[in-house]
Amino acid sequence: MSIGRINRTKGIALAAITSTAVAAGVILIQGAASADPAPTLDEAKKQVAELQHQAEVSGESANDLRGQISASAARVKALQTAIDKQQGQVDGVKRQIGSLAVAGYQTSGISTTAQLLLSTNPDQFLSQASTAQAFAGQQNSALRRYQVAQGKLTDLQASEQTELAALQAVQAKQDAFKKQLQTNLDNAEKVLDKLSAADRKRIEEENAKEAEKARSERPTRGGDRESTDLPNVPASGRAAIAVNAALSQLGDPYVWGADGPNSYDCSGLMMYAWGKAGVSLSHSSKAQTGEGRPVSKSDLMPGDLIFYYSPVSHVAMYLGNGRIVHAPRPGKSVEIAPMDEMPFNSAVRPG
Repeated sequence: MSIGRINRTKGIALAAITSTAVAAGVILIQGAASADPAPTLDEAKKQVAELQHQAEVSGESANDLRGQISASAARVKALQTAIDKQQGQVDGVKRQIGSLAVAGYQTSGISTTAQLLLSTNPDQFLSQASTAQAFAGQQNSALRRYQVAQGKLTDLQASEQTELAALQAVQAKQDAFKKQLQTNLDNAEKVLDKLSAADRKRIEEENAKEAEKARSERPTRGGDRESTDLPNVPASGRAAIAVNAALSQLGDPYVWGADGPNSYDCSGLMMYAWGKAGVSLSHSSKAQTGEGRPVSKSDLMPGDLIFYYSPVSHVAMYLGNGRIVHAPRPGKSVEIAPMDEMPFNSAVRPG
């Protein structure tokens, strides 16, 4: 075998070895990248809590658009009603024009002079001709009314299309927030999927115990509280009704968009509780910041609404003694918690 041929053979073998080594390295790197280490139980809890909080933020952003959607939908409905009414007026004028046109056609075949010469009763004809002129005036008047009525109809239809476009834009924005909410919940589930079956079961059992404990703290039918751990600050009037209504939901699960009777999101719980006291609130923590008299943190009383984060994305009800009742976030249940466990933003007193 010649030296040149031996060198070529060695080169081919070396290239093959090198290619194999590179490929193996890529596989190892990919394997290392895809096999992220499983989080510890505490790490997983923190990650899930943050993702669930972000889901709530998106949910309250979606809730905040409820008022805009409702108002826009009401305007669209009002415009559609006005369009139907205006269309009826246009159709009525059109029918009138049609009747006038038919009546005018019956005498339009020959000239007025010829009709006078051929008439057996000239005086009667002149009377009829005068009536015909008046008839033509009516027709012109009807045409003007039609133009005005049709113009109003066109304006209303244009306004309807503008309002529909605005409604669809807000709905699309709300849908985007809903999608983000679901993405965060899915990501939280992926974190849990990395845990062992035993750790997942432990988290489920802890959540179940928390919900059961909360349910055990609900007021009795007489309004008494079964747990000595509950704050015992007197509330009166509507505030007392709202406080007891909120406490009666302890242990019910957080569900975005829910306002009772068996599940709630944070603003839905406040809306439900104060609704029992005869006070109407919006289903939005941001909107609720403007639905009561502002109060300072030092002047809080039971029943007051406390808002958290900046911008506002969570609301709770003050119970007294530094405690609140609220629907915390997805995956949790209505509970009593320390007032300062979240960053305070502002507070209002409904009613």
